[in-house]
Amino acid sequence: MRNWIVGCATGALLLAGMMLAPGLKAQEKGDAAKGKMVFEQCSGCHATDTDDVIVGPSLKGLFKRKMLKDGKPVNEANVLDMINMGGGGMPPFADSLSAADKANVIAYLKTL
Repeated sequence: MRNWIVGCATGALLLAGMMLAPGLKAQEKGDAAKGKMVFEQCSGCHATDTDDVIVGPSLKGLFKRKMLKDGKPVNEANVLDMINMGGGGMPPFADSLSAADKANVIAYLKTL
C-alpha cells in the first residue's frame, strides 16, 4: 500500500512538472525584437535611451543595475513581478499582456 501511495505521488509530481515546463521555457526565452514592439505601449512613461524620467523611471541599462526602484534586486522574476503587479503609479499588466509578450519585453529590456 505504501509503495502504491509513493508511486502515485511521484507520478503526480512528474505530471505537474511536465505541465509547468512549457510555461517556464516560454518565460525563460523571449524575442527582443518582438519585445521592442510590445514595449512601444510602455514608452509613453519609460525612457530607454536616456536617463530621463518621463512618468516612470528610465529603463536604460535596467539589467545592469543592482536594484529596482522598490529596492528589490534586478532579476527576471522581480521585473516580471513589476510588470504583472505594477506599483508606484504603474498599472498592472498581468491580464493585459500574454506570457509570451512579457518574456519578449524582458528580453528587450536586457538589450538596453
